Amino acid sequence: MSVVTETISANLRRVGECIARAASRANRDPAEVTLVAVTKTQPADAIRAAYEAGVRHFGENRVQEWETKRPLLEDLQATWHLIGHLQSNKVPRAVRLFTRVDSVDSVALATRIDRYAAGDNATVPILIEVRMDPAPTKEGVSPETIHEIADAILALPRLQLRGLMCVPPLFAEAEQVRPYFRGLRQLRDTLVRHYGIALPELSMGMSHDFEIAIEEGATHVRIGTAIFGRRPPA
Repeated sequence: MSVVTETISANLRRVGECIARAASRANRDPAEVTLVAVTKTQPADAIRAAYEAGVRHFGENRVQEWETKRPLLEDLQATWHLIGHLQSNKVPRAVRLFTRVDSVDSVALATRIDRYAAGDNATVPILIEVRMDPAPTKEGVSPETIHEIADAILALPRLQLRGLMCVPPLFAEAEQVRPYFRGLRQLRDTLVRHYGIALPELSMGMSHDFEIAIEEGATHVRIGTAIFGRRPPA
């Protein structure tokens, strides 16, 4: 076993223990929480090592980066999440390359994904990315317009709306992020009541705050640094 593989395996054990403790504090089953390993700028060998250590969900931020790595990993039976901003002109490639899109942030983008999914006779699970942080540089739909995009997505036959995603502000003290996670969960619950449908997924929490996200109801946590260490240069 290589040093990289040993390090990733040890890191995954620690992350798993943290997930279990956070779930216990919230009286939840740890099995309800899916670990999405964030592999931005990580080489294929590191992704394979995580897979061999038990990870089955991976998140990539950029279509073009995953396009270069995918041929080296096509034998892995994994779920590939697009978690970064998706540009309209990259939708045809994204539909072919990824299992699901967790960062839908406009009606126009949702419509375009649906169109290309129909051409491939595919159904694409998606999450709506919500801009819980009001900073103008953040991606996502505003909470005030969530019903508008949900209405549109639910009318698109090739999209399967699974829930919501957010990227909150980065605080020095992780506890400060709790209201953002709680707000996303409450927004999801509002949609469930309004539409009378199941929206089982909340993607929230990263390496520095995923335990708080789990306490507030996260079903998917996106973790990179805590698994792979400091991110290598792009």
